[in-house]
Amino acid sequence: MAEDISAEIGPDRSLLLVDDDEPFVKRLAKAMEKRGFLPETAESVTAGKAIAQARPPAYAVVDLRLEDGNGLDVVEVLRERRPDCRIVVLTGYGAIATAVAAVKIGATDYLSKPADANDVTNALLARGANHPAPPENPMSADRVRWEHIQRVYEMCDRNVSETARRLSMHRRTLQRILAKRSPK
Repeated sequence: MAEDISAEIGPDRSLLLVDDDEPFVKRLAKAMEKRGFLPETAESVTAGKAIAQARPPAYAVVDLRLEDGNGLDVVEVLRERRPDCRIVVLTGYGAIATAVAAVKIGATDYLSKPADANDVTNALLARGANHPAPPENPMSADRVRWEHIQRVYEMCDRNVSETARRLSMHRRTLQRILAKRSPK
């Protein structure tokens, strides 16, 4: 497969991966390397911006929410330093407003987590009207809802009452949802 897409990648195979989830970014870097890219990783906005300033890559995958700030700051630096950079923004929060903001400042595409290396590769290499195909096994609506609830729960430091307030749901209902296993 690496030989098939190496021509699509082009002569500059540099790829910047910015995500604060260390196991995820390492797995993605390994997978992208097998596909012919030359990945470099950063786990913070600060590190991502430093790499973007020093060695602006041809491709980039940037997580939207990072420990030290917003991944869109990295996208802005990449767009300034290398206007032709193909940038995909990854996020666990699939909100339309953030997708619009990402595209307005220069992102090429926007993917919701969990996205695998094939999704990322397709998004990075898609040109013009040639949009990547929809995922073969997309998450069910129940799974998307569950993932969103888990994310908000973690953001609220596992405080059920605060999570219920932010999600505008009854605390007891939230407790029942949290007690169950994740849907398929």
